[in-house]
Amino acid sequence: MSDSVDVFRVTGDEDVRFKILYCGICHSDLHKVKNEWGNSTYPILPGHEVVGVVTDVGSKIQKYKVGDRVGVGCMVGACHTCENCENDLENYCPKMILTYNSVNYDGTRTYGGYSDHMVANERYIVRIPDNLPLDAAAPLLCAGITTYSPLRYYGLDKPGTKVGVVGLGGLGHVAVKFAKAFGAIVTVISTSPRKKQEAIEVFGADSFLVSTNPDEMKAAVGTLDGIIDTVSAVHALEPLLSLLKSHGKIIMVGAPDKPLELPIFPLIFGRKTIAGSCIGGMKETHEMIDFAGKHNITPRIEVIPMDYVNTAMERLVKVDVKYRFVLDIGNTLKAA
Repeated sequence: MSDSVDVFRVTGDEDVRFKILYCGICHSDLHKVKNEWGNSTYPILPGHEVVGVVTDVGSKIQKYKVGDRVGVGCMVGACHTCENCENDLENYCPKMILTYNSVNYDGTRTYGGYSDHMVANERYIVRIPDNLPLDAAAPLLCAGITTYSPLRYYGLDKPGTKVGVVGLGGLGHVAVKFAKAFGAIVTVISTSPRKKQEAIEVFGADSFLVSTNPDEMKAAVGTLDGIIDTVSAVHALEPLLSLLKSHGKIIMVGAPDKPLELPIFPLIFGRKTIAGSCIGGMKETHEMIDFAGKHNITPRIEVIPMDYVNTAMERLVKVDVKYRFVLDIGNTLKAA
């Protein structure tokens, strides 16, 4: 397994090769492995929160050199000619190439970061700020940009904006950190009362709502400008819509494997919006990682050895992780 990427990809003129040291485990890895979205093609080598150190660069590369700390997120290619690509939104390109379980330009399959090295086009390489630990920086390449992008695009990045974050998991706790760095007033919304202390004292949330507590939810009706919904399980939207002010918005970044019910009347009465957002383009990803470096934003992680990966997946199903697993590839992956 550790040598599989080498078989299919040499270092081209515009490529960067790097030794993988850490790779985050995203909930979408679990969806893909179990084919819960119905689009998996086996064999799969997951991992799209990949960081390490450059070991080789192509002849045309000027931006990176051997020894640089770099990473790759959720995508490694796009058409580069469509309207989305021309506007630095490669993540919405119809021909986007995913980091794994996708097909490269040359027809070979892409393989992810649960491996010892990776080769990617320079355009999709991200430099990791020196002050961010590599292990903790890895999840920023998915969880970070997935929450940073909608906060920026939907105008929830203004100081004093009242932002709700649904779910305090791998995505949610990062959303709280970014929103607070923007100066927002943040409310965490969760089914779990036991997360209140950590949400406020560790991650800096200003308040906490237990979504199953009718009194708490009623008291907060009409108080939020926007909500980042990070939950990947099926859940009700109507109680969340009630928390919004008129013209408020819910942005979905979690990915449930079954459709959610869409209540219409709460949308009509208040001109509210339910929207979606998927990672970010490369320009915005560079912006995000620099912002994280400036504000010292890193996810809370549990670093694990490679031989623990199956157990980690089982724990992920049970939501038994605080708050992101990161594989210690460099120290624990043994070559086949």
